[in-house]
Amino acid sequence: MDMLYEKIHNILTTMQIECTEAEVTDFANFALRKLWNQYDKECMDQRVIIENQVKDLQIAIPNGTVGKEYETLFKIPTDLVDDFWLEGLENSGLTCTITEDNTCQIMGVPTNAGTFDILLSYKYKGWIDGKPILQRKFTIAINPDPRTLWKDIPTLENIEYYQPDRDHIYIKVEAINGMPQKDIVAASQRGRSHAHEGNPRDDHFRVEYLDDCGWYLMAVADGAGSAKYSRKGSALACDTAIDHCKIFFADSKKLSDFEEYITTYNSESSDEYRKLLGDSIHQLIGNAAFKSYKAIEAEASVKGIPIKNYATTLLLAVCKKFDFGWFVASFWVGDGAMCIYDKERQYFKLLGTPDEGEFAGQTRFLTMPEIFRDATSFYGRLKFSIEQDFTALMLMTDGVSDPMFETDANLNKIEKWNELYDSITHEVELEDDNTESQYQLLKWLDFWSQGNHDDRTIAILY
Repeated sequence: MDMLYEKIHNILTTMQIECTEAEVTDFANFALRKLWNQYDKECMDQRVIIENQVKDLQIAIPNGTVGKEYETLFKIPTDLVDDFWLEGLENSGLTCTITEDNTCQIMGVPTNAGTFDILLSYKYKGWIDGKPILQRKFTIAINPDPRTLWKDIPTLENIEYYQPDRDHIYIKVEAINGMPQKDIVAASQRGRSHAHEGNPRDDHFRVEYLDDCGWYLMAVADGAGSAKYSRKGSALACDTAIDHCKIFFADSKKLSDFEEYITTYNSESSDEYRKLLGDSIHQLIGNAAFKSYKAIEAEASVKGIPIKNYATTLLLAVCKKFDFGWFVASFWVGDGAMCIYDKERQYFKLLGTPDEGEFAGQTRFLTMPEIFRDATSFYGRLKFSIEQDFTALMLMTDGVSDPMFETDANLNKIEKWNELYDSITHEVELEDDNTESQYQLLKWLDFWSQGNHDDRTIAILY
């Protein structure tokens, strides 16, 4: 420091300024303090300007979701900041990468839910060692995986009309003359909305193969969520319908006549045999639906409560392979979907039309007396089809069809049926003699679809 004062004294002397040593010292202190204050103010002004500019940068760090891929980018101009880094991501499952042009990429798969305070620390332009590190605070919210928020409360077994929360079956049909036959797989899963509150599954199904005559029987029903005992309604609908069909096919005369009408109609397509076939279909399928209704009506009468408490849909199909191909007859009331699908031919045929109620989101039910009062409407629900072959005959409740098709119009698009079949076969091996398919199908039914948490049931002949 003495050398500095000496230099200042020499400068003052050359300027013909005479001063004492004490005056030189005082002047030096005055000048340095003034310069320092000016320097410090200019540095602070620059820092404040840059700090405000960084605060004004339009940087938004969006929220994320646990288990869902996350990525966001932002950039800080290089004329404002020389270096920066982020702190606070350590427990989020996310990482950040910063490039030479000051682009920051935050990415990864969030592992923990919560609110994380993120500090952007930076060295502003002109920063030197000893100057403060500036910061800007952000908050990022990582939402929990919605699937983890759903409870799975078992249904109490002591409730009236108890049924298990899930059901499944695989029916193997033995090969004939070395040729594999179509098998049946079906599964039903209680919806998340019911499981969350510990309510029972309202869907039901029943499928059978009659070895003695070669007929397949399939029924799927969706009990109305708003109906207190709809689970019993759906069970009665399926069981009564299948039992009636079994009785019909056990009558050798009825069976023989029915198959004769089918065979003759296939070769002649005459009005006479179309009527005979139509009458037999009514005796078989139409009466099965009506008896299902009467069984539910009788149960409601015994309990002394309105039949609407047992409201349910019903999708019913019977089919058999003949020498000329497959014959399929069906009945459909309510929503859901029932379809013959052939992947190779890119062909599908709906076996009816979903019912729409008076208001959006409503449907019609088997338990509505008007279903059977209007003969024209009722007969319109009876369908039959003769197909050379097909990949799958599928019956499903709206817990499956709604998330897979979204709208009734999409039921008429082959690409949507392709997507459904591909989704199923991605997890379910629809192959001959695969007893595991029932468990694979049950697992598939647990697929995630935002806003679609109803019971799910599907039966597949393949």
